[in-house]
Amino acid sequence: MPRQRKVTNNCYYPVFLDLKGRDCVVVGGGRVAGRKVMALLKAGASVRVISPGLSVNLQKEKTKGRFRHISRPYRKSDLRGAFLVIAATDSYEENKRVSSDAGNTPVNVVDTPSLCSFIVPSTVRRGPLVIAVSTSGTSPAMAKTIRMELETLYPDIFGTYLGSLGKLRAGAVSGIKDKKLKERLLKSLASPAVTKKLRALAKKAKA
Repeated sequence: MPRQRKVTNNCYYPVFLDLKGRDCVVVGGGRVAGRKVMALLKAGASVRVISPGLSVNLQKEKTKGRFRHISRPYRKSDLRGAFLVIAATDSYEENKRVSSDAGNTPVNVVDTPSLCSFIVPSTVRRGPLVIAVSTSGTSPAMAKTIRMELETLYPDIFGTYLGSLGKLRAGAVSGIKDKKLKERLLKSLASPAVTKKLRALAKKAKA
């Protein structure tokens, strides 16, 4: 029996999923479905799209062989073996059916939190830095506003710095035997003074 989806006042458990090589199904082939497909591909997922037709952008990605397209209406069997499901059609009834058919498989129905077992946060990406913002479905518009503020607060230079920091940290972990010295070094490389300096450098680069 499919689990009941709660309608309001959800308290979500924030989590980052490793989707590399995972089978993810997107039902729908329009513009919104296209955004979902691209996000899944960026995360390394193996994507199947179920839709009689595709948007222009999705058709371009299909010609590159980036996902598998099943060109027909949705069937319940399409969800077999899926790790994650997204329903993004323009039909509420079909989206509701996908949600019900998903059972215990994590499912997101675009713009309908009551049919979701998970929701997708508004996200800021700066290289390895990922900041996710959610209002638990109460106001996606507010989540977007906060995301835009965070994009200003954490410019691209943070991603560049974290890429280098990862290598420095790996070297420190393997090369410094003194535990306290290693801890002080790693903290200094991620201190408020560093974030302040990064923002100053970003501002100077823009000037």
